[in-house]
Amino acid sequence: MLLLEFTIEPFTEGNPGPHVRAAVAAAEALGAVVEFGPFGSSCTVSADQVGQVSGAVLAAAFANGATHVSLHAEQLGDPA
Repeated sequence: MLLLEFTIEPFTEGNPGPHVRAAVAAAEALGAVVEFGPFGSSCTVSADQVGQVSGAVLAAAFANGATHVSLHAEQLGDPA
């Protein structure tokens, strides 16, 4: 399993714009459970899903007005 963390800009505290909401919805549409945080969001996905979910987040964010997306992926547990 991998942890995906993403921060989408422009950032407005307490008022996520359509670029943020669309990216979260895109991940959720693929079955990811997104934890929406004050400065970024995260979800846990299988190695088989990481490309699809990452791509969907990026595409939805930029299609809806994002100017910058930071995406971090981290292996959870033993990769074997």
